[in-house]
Amino acid sequence: MPIISSFFGIYVRMYFADHGPPHVHIEYQGHEALVSIADGAVIEGRLPRRAASLVQQWCLDHRAELEQNWANAQALKPLNRIAGADND
Repeated sequence: MPIISSFFGIYVRMYFADHGPPHVHIEYQGHEALVSIADGAVIEGRLPRRAASLVQQWCLDHRAELEQNWANAQALKPLNRIAGADND
């Protein structure tokens, strides 16, 4: 599963041909969560409050890029790297 972004120790991944709704997989210090692309909310799993807040804002800031990557992943096309919150 490709890492599409990383920032502050948070790794953002996206699976090819994954189930809906559109989401990313987040890994941070032993925590894992599925996070909605639409609003950055945790769908499944758990993240520490600060990490969840950073991921939510990052998803909102990069929604169009995430939606494009989701479409690419569903079509089994290459995914684009997205700038992290520490590189914006």
